[in-house]
Amino acid sequence: MAIVESLKVGVVGSGGRGGSFKRAFELQEKAHIHAVCDIDREALRESQVRLGADEGYADYEEMLELADVDAVIIGTPMPLHVPQAIAALERDIHVLSEVPAGVSIEECHELVAACQCSEAVYMMAENYIYSKANMMVTELVRQGFFGTTYYAEGEYIHELKALNEETPWRRKWQTGINGITYGTHSLGPILQWMPGDRVVSVCCAGSGHHYRDPRDDLYENEDSCVMLCKMASGGLVKIRVDMLSDRPHAMHNHSLQGTDGCYESARAPGERDRIWLRAKSEDPNTWIDLEALDTFVPQEWRESESVISQLGHGGGDYFVIKDFVEAVAEGKPSRVGIHEAMDMTLPGLVSQQSIAQGGKWLPVPDSRNW
Repeated sequence: MAIVESLKVGVVGSGGRGGSFKRAFELQEKAHIHAVCDIDREALRESQVRLGADEGYADYEEMLELADVDAVIIGTPMPLHVPQAIAALERDIHVLSEVPAGVSIEECHELVAACQCSEAVYMMAENYIYSKANMMVTELVRQGFFGTTYYAEGEYIHELKALNEETPWRRKWQTGINGITYGTHSLGPILQWMPGDRVVSVCCAGSGHHYRDPRDDLYENEDSCVMLCKMASGGLVKIRVDMLSDRPHAMHNHSLQGTDGCYESARAPGERDRIWLRAKSEDPNTWIDLEALDTFVPQEWRESESVISQLGHGGGDYFVIKDFVEAVAEGKPSRVGIHEAMDMTLPGLVSQQSIAQGGKWLPVPDSRNW
């Protein structure tokens, strides 16, 4: 793959999620937003001005053909991620795709095949792995303070019934399918904390249906869905996703258990992330504040925290763009390349089969063998 000195980037879905990366690109010396695309022409015009793009398109294929972009950011609804990624990869245009990677196992096969045939970089924009707390835990795991990690929990609890009506695709693809439809934010950080591991089988169950949409239809997705994941190492992970229950948001709850340490994230405003490490805690029954271990804050956070923390998703948006640009412009390995994206996406897709079969344990394919 040729090393690119200055990346011309196209953003599809620029009137929505795709347009939120403006500030992150302003901090990148080796990339800039060259073109934008959105089917909403009013949003397109606004986003072209706001993002400072040279060109604007209402048709994605036209942007790929005419805009001479080196890379695309896919910030469109979930069912468009794979077809739009493949269209770019077939032209050897680099891809940064929003999550999840795909909405079916079949199209995930197609995406992996396209990556294998392309000279371009594929990366999935899973931003929760980059939060300050999650990166600190990743560093503590890397340095061995947790010992062997063998159990973890991740929760994404985000009531969005009103948002279903503003963005109707969510009504079908997030709350119109039973099982874990949006699980990468929960699973992504955990896979960083169990390095080299992957989910080999899952089972899934739900809490029943208690809410109706404005048309008085029950949501197909059960209110709280829980997926148990058996890891290749023998460890266990529990993932809960709930986008329907009436309650305050708690979008990124995580916990981790190892032989020499454990971690629990804050669950509500005013609470603190807490940790216990055998090598750092004098009392075996007393938690310590994660922020007390500030020497494990990643250097990049330490250098620019006041800027990074303002860039969305707890700073995650900054690191997503930074890592993508470095992967393309400098040839560095992508932290969430195609197989890592599959590791985060496929368990949720298999969970949808499991819940339809009464919670049966089902194997999760390894895309490395496709």
